[in-house]
Amino acid sequence: MNQSRSSSGGLVYSTDSGRMCPQCRQPMAQCVCNAAAAVSVSADGIVRVSRETKGRAGKGVTLVKGLGLEGEALTTLAKALKATCGSGGTVKDGVVEVQGDHCDKVLAYLAAKGWKAKRAGG
Repeated sequence: MNQSRSSSGGLVYSTDSGRMCPQCRQPMAQCVCNAAAAVSVSADGIVRVSRETKGRAGKGVTLVKGLGLEGEALTTLAKALKATCGSGGTVKDGVVEVQGDHCDKVLAYLAAKGWKAKRAGG
């Protein structure tokens, strides 16, 4: 039994600490894999703004990718973008999500702040 579990990726859930990361085998709250992946993401200098509805029950969100920021700086920019658009949102995996279709407002804000931004997707 133990051998089949290790060959399929290891422990994925523990009753003591919840979901486990399959790579580093730490609880998801203490996972070092996501932090390493976020740091390794390099920006090419162009911020891409797109609209997406996938996995959101038809509700559209504006995605801002390629900022190259981390932690507090990314959170601060996300807060400013949400205030500019007058809507909610979040930061997930280095991507700012603003609720609603606000691509034009986000592009105008980023251009005013000196970011090189373009619209991505359709």
